[in-house]
Amino acid sequence: MSITVDFHYDFGSPNTYFCHRVIPLIEQRTGAKFNYFPVLLGGIFRATNNKSPIEQFAEVKNKKEYNARETERFIAKNSIDKFQFNPNFPVNTLLLMRGAIYASDKDYYANYIEAAYCGMWELGLNMSEVEVAAKHFTEAGLPAEEILTATQNQDIKQQLIDNTTASVDRGSFGSPTFFVGDEMFFGKDRLRDLEEEILAQR
Repeated sequence: MSITVDFHYDFGSPNTYFCHRVIPLIEQRTGAKFNYFPVLLGGIFRATNNKSPIEQFAEVKNKKEYNARETERFIAKNSIDKFQFNPNFPVNTLLLMRGAIYASDKDYYANYIEAAYCGMWELGLNMSEVEVAAKHFTEAGLPAEEILTATQNQDIKQQLIDNTTASVDRGSFGSPTFFVGDEMFFGKDRLRDLEEEILAQR
């Protein structure tokens, strides 16, 4: 039986980028299909009283250094060789996530996701700026003007709000968050557990 995994993502999280790079391998090994479900991480944080790790652990001695080392190990283990931390971080991803809502039912959705992650976490672009996003998406062969115009559509705005609310209602408090049926997994460090659950449910 083919399993569908819902991946609740926001381009602003580098950990969702890491997951994006590993997901194709999990799909190959398990036969599962990952459904990319766009949410607004800031909205999830506000709804759940959560904070980003940088804010949450800013004063915790040794935590930042450990997180950096853990990230290095993950990158090496999974041969992720193009990552660079975005110098504009944190980047407001409202524009990108509205664009993802619009693109989600288009045949170029996968290309949009790839281009947005590449811009954010490989090229270090400030993808919150319309001109920067337009140039990057055009170079990626996407209908940039169409997508960016659609981000101002009230229906698109509301759908992103609705997606974010639905994610929280389902149990999420951040991103990357995955759902295999009723089972929720949070964070890139739970990908092995996620894969085991996929195999168990097949």
